[in-house]
Amino acid sequence: MSSSFSYFCPCPRGLEIALAEELNEIALLDKTLKVHTQVPGGVHCSGSLQDAYRINLHSRIASRVLMRMAHASYTTENDIYDLTLAQAWEDWFEVDHTIRIDVTAIKSPLRSLEFTTLKIKDAICDRFRDIYNRRPSVDTKMPDMRIVGFLDARTFTLYLDTSGEALFKRGWRMETGDAPLRENLAAGLLRTSGWKPGMTLFDPMCGSGTILAEAAQMLAGIPPGLHRDFAFEKFAGFSKAEWAAIKASVKPNPLPTEPTIFGSDISGDMVAMTRNNLNKAGIRFEVPLKQIEAQEVKAPSETPGILLTNPPYGERIGVRGDSTMEADDMAKEFFSAFGTTLKQRFAGWKVFLFTADLGLPKLLRLKEARKTPFFNGALECRLFRFDMVAGFNRREQAIPKTETKQ
Repeated sequence: MSSSFSYFCPCPRGLEIALAEELNEIALLDKTLKVHTQVPGGVHCSGSLQDAYRINLHSRIASRVLMRMAHASYTTENDIYDLTLAQAWEDWFEVDHTIRIDVTAIKSPLRSLEFTTLKIKDAICDRFRDIYNRRPSVDTKMPDMRIVGFLDARTFTLYLDTSGEALFKRGWRMETGDAPLRENLAAGLLRTSGWKPGMTLFDPMCGSGTILAEAAQMLAGIPPGLHRDFAFEKFAGFSKAEWAAIKASVKPNPLPTEPTIFGSDISGDMVAMTRNNLNKAGIRFEVPLKQIEAQEVKAPSETPGILLTNPPYGERIGVRGDSTMEADDMAKEFFSAFGTTLKQRFAGWKVFLFTADLGLPKLLRLKEARKTPFFNGALECRLFRFDMVAGFNRREQAIPKTETKQ
């Protein structure tokens, strides 16, 4: 096996720059990881097998770490079968391991992705059958090994997934609200907002606490992959000692003496869920949480900081709303009141709202300083930034007394 591998790290669309930044930070740990091009939906990089271990352990933004097995041009499904058959899969996993094949394509001329998927599976099974007279079984739910094919108009790339379950599954989340934000998206929003450990952070609609847990782990120096398993641990020739050494080299940060991360939610159940999730995420310092309506909140610290939240829509707004009102009216009233609260109580703060509602600034009656497009799965969203200028709400009083209206 070669000592340097090509990797592709997919991520939620919109977070490619943030992921490349993060990978460059991970590269400082050992100097063998090289970060290459960003493409829509991910970042290409290369390095040792241990670099794949490190990215899986430390990356908060990548969805997976895919190791490139082969790359070639193709015209028919048979070309794909031949290329797959030629790979030494037996060097990486056993015939007793279960497999799953996933194929994605952009502008591929092939008629059926399902047929292509079948061809890849057949090639892997045929290779094992030729060597051992047995073949691996397919398990689409919890496979040991995931093989990923990617087709564009002319070329085919074959990857072996080193991660296993998607990396946003950190292993701490036991319970979620109705529409939880994925952990890697929350981490990407934190990075895009410019928040850094030590800065004040407030999420006034924290739901099950994803943004708070990601930030708290960053503050504590707990890598996101510390408490979960990965597919590479089942690779042939996997070195337990090397993996243990990589995990042992993690140095946690000293715990803060004063709280800098704060959260609240309208629902007491959500606050309890957040507390539980923080505990499972290994957070051993105080993250003050309150049950309070978002439009009633006050700045939780003297020092202005970053307010970052994924505001609810529909039912969650209605938890304490007037059930006789139409949902749209309820949302208008809620966001109008929340906008007033931001203007009056959050002078000097940078406010970031992540939402699929592109008309949100109008509802808040605020002008955004910036909007960044992201995708939450297939849903197009925006991260709106509002700069709450000090003295925003004192303009009326600023008119000199001597000036009389004519």
